[in-house]
Amino acid sequence: MTELLKISLPDGSVREVPAGSTPADVAAAIGPGLAKAALAARIDGELVDLSRPFTADATLALVTARDEADALDLARHDYAHVLAEAVQALFPGTQITFGPSTDDGFYYDFAPKDRPFTDDDLPEIEAKMREIIAADKPLVREVVNRDDLIAKWRAAGESFKAEWAAELPAGEELTVYHSGSDWYDMCRGPHLPSTGKLDPAAFRLTRVSGAYWRGDQKNAMLSRIYGTGWLNRKQLEAHLTRLEEAAKRDHRKLGAEMDLFHLQAEAHGSVFWHPKGYRVWRELESYMRRAIDDAGYREVKTPQVMDARQWEQSGHWGKYRENMFVIPDEVPNVDDEGPIISGDADWMALKPMNCPAHVLIFRQGIKSYRDLPLRIYENGCCHRNEPHGALHGLMRVRQFTQDDAHIFCREDQIVEEVRAFCALADRIYKDFGFTYAIKLALRPENRFGTEEMWDQAETELRDAVAAAGLATPEYGWEELPGEGAFYAPKLEWHLTDAIGRTWQVGTIQSDRVLPERLDAAYIAEDGEKHRPVMLHRAIFGSYERFIGILIEHYAGKLPVWLAPVQAVVATIVSDADGYARDVEAKLKAAGIRVETDLRNEKINYKVREHSLAKVPHLLVVGKREAEEGTVAIRTLGEERQKFVTLDEAIALLKSEATPPDLR
Repeated sequence: MTELLKISLPDGSVREVPAGSTPADVAAAIGPGLAKAALAARIDGELVDLSRPFTADATLALVTARDEADALDLARHDYAHVLAEAVQALFPGTQITFGPSTDDGFYYDFAPKDRPFTDDDLPEIEAKMREIIAADKPLVREVVNRDDLIAKWRAAGESFKAEWAAELPAGEELTVYHSGSDWYDMCRGPHLPSTGKLDPAAFRLTRVSGAYWRGDQKNAMLSRIYGTGWLNRKQLEAHLTRLEEAAKRDHRKLGAEMDLFHLQAEAHGSVFWHPKGYRVWRELESYMRRAIDDAGYREVKTPQVMDARQWEQSGHWGKYRENMFVIPDEVPNVDDEGPIISGDADWMALKPMNCPAHVLIFRQGIKSYRDLPLRIYENGCCHRNEPHGALHGLMRVRQFTQDDAHIFCREDQIVEEVRAFCALADRIYKDFGFTYAIKLALRPENRFGTEEMWDQAETELRDAVAAAGLATPEYGWEELPGEGAFYAPKLEWHLTDAIGRTWQVGTIQSDRVLPERLDAAYIAEDGEKHRPVMLHRAIFGSYERFIGILIEHYAGKLPVWLAPVQAVVATIVSDADGYARDVEAKLKAAGIRVETDLRNEKINYKVREHSLAKVPHLLVVGKREAEEGTVAIRTLGEERQKFVTLDEAIALLKSEATPPDLR
């Protein structure tokens, strides 16, 4: 007698199916419309192929295009496989490596036989991909023997795939997916039922770049082909429009036009701030200082270079050393042979983060439970040895300054301190015009501390977010398994900018590991030493990256209070030069950052130039304005100018130039 399994559906109904039946069978039994729309399934919460057989009673949710997150990930994964198949069909002898989905598309890394790929190859590859999609080739999963697969890869000349398969555990179940009968790739899956489920008009190959095998510059250089993939053409076109808008907002382009900063090879990964750009920095710094002063933080300054033994004790030397700049106590002559850092040298390191130094400040003097919470803040300059290829304008640099703070507190103070931080971050992000989602990054596999410590820390962060009223769909509350730091779980703030992109910026982490490793203690009410809990927190994240985000969010049109030059007084005729200087003086006296433009140029030329520099207000004056004591205000982004008295202009600019926390 055939065994019947009970399959529970999301609507609460239960269907009995023979053992060995698949989600595709259930979809077909429900109706032909669902059978056609189904893309994959979740069996007991796990995303699987429609062809995966049931082995026991289970819950089932069928995935369709309406389940956009799952559907997009599946489609992008399949686009990557179709890309690899197309490349090997067009360029025989090309080896395949890895091809994951990304936030807006996919990529695949190849080892070409004859030459690296270029952007000129993309149209031909796209055409071949559409041909594979039109063929509607079934994507079939097969469980394979590890040793047999390694032998098969080697026989096919796929040395990269063979190397990866050989490093997987001997007992691990390996799977490949066949595209029709003539192509396959090693993959965990899941996949769509067939290539025909992809929309041939919903993808675009975007560029080719170099990439090292497994991200290590000591390994072979590969050709990486990037693409963007969506569920339908409308989504693709919307994405391409966003990319066009993002290009207009690129902070590197706008930073040059606005004369804010520049980057150059002599200090690769560090920023040269120009006077106007550093004015934006100073305004942000002043704003943040007012915020942390009001919140009871004490500002400190700690050394840039610390002994490697300190980093070893904190755990960073073992977990983070490849990202640190190290310094030997003896540097050999340039003609010397051998390693730059000898085994006998005492190593120092530029700090990649501020937390160990803040523990050392905490340890100065005896701390009582009455001293807690102790909130230590630093605009801390840090250095991280980011890979050359990862650097990106202000968004990814090697030298950066964090708005960093650490709160040393008792166990019973944690939830309230985190709740208060949530409220502070909420006010600050709203002052800058951002909405955000808040997420909880949970314990990673590679971590310090006991399971009990992690259980407690994660629960405290959940409780604090709930107390702040933020653990709701409105704030995009989500938990991220495995994405915490090696010493603590963390709350993350993901800002949404004006064109819908998200940026992970602020964090707070609940850490019991570092106080233990660095021997931080306070005297409790019982007269005994106890460990404080250390809350690591930042709101901007880094000044460099936050300024880059602001530039792109506002498309360079920064709020008047942040703008490096808030107004320019421009003359129409030289007869108004004296009046322009008087206007400038009165605006400066009112606290406005103002300049004059007295050049012998046409006013339209001046308007265009200052608009490109994103000056918020242009005050145009001529003979009539000088006689009447008025100005013509041209506001950035507005077509019409308005004529007002000088006093009215000063009042308007003063109101806009006042930081939001001082209004």
